[in-house]
Amino acid sequence: GAIGGSVWHGVRGYRTSPRGQKFFGSLGAIKSRAPVLGGSFAVWGGLFSTFDCSFIAIRGKEDPWNSIFSGAITGGVLAARTGVKSSLQAAFFGGVILALIEGMMIGINRWTADAQKPVMSQVPTDPFNEKGRSKAF
Repeated sequence: GAIGGSVWHGVRGYRTSPRGQKFFGSLGAIKSRAPVLGGSFAVWGGLFSTFDCSFIAIRGKEDPWNSIFSGAITGGVLAARTGVKSSLQAAFFGGVILALIEGMMIGINRWTADAQKPVMSQVPTDPFNEKGRSKAF
């Protein structure tokens, strides 16, 4: 979060600064906004991990549904201060985003698993005949 925020706000600060102050404007934007974005990302990650581990313990299995439910509940909890309607919308979109991520991960795992399947090697022909001597002699 802090790295992505630094890049995002650095570019934003550069673009909005007057000529001759681009570097310092970029640096000022990074100093003021990147830690906020990093902190928000940390809160989201902490809540998500808490809910994900809770679902694993409650359900007794680890599957993509845990992440999808965790994303939905995290979105809803983070938007709870803005009202019920907004919280439900955030929960819905949090679940959808995590479902897309989990679906992509399942697809990537299947695709890479097919590439890693062992190839059956051909059995070499026996260079010796049934008496144990080479066929060449």
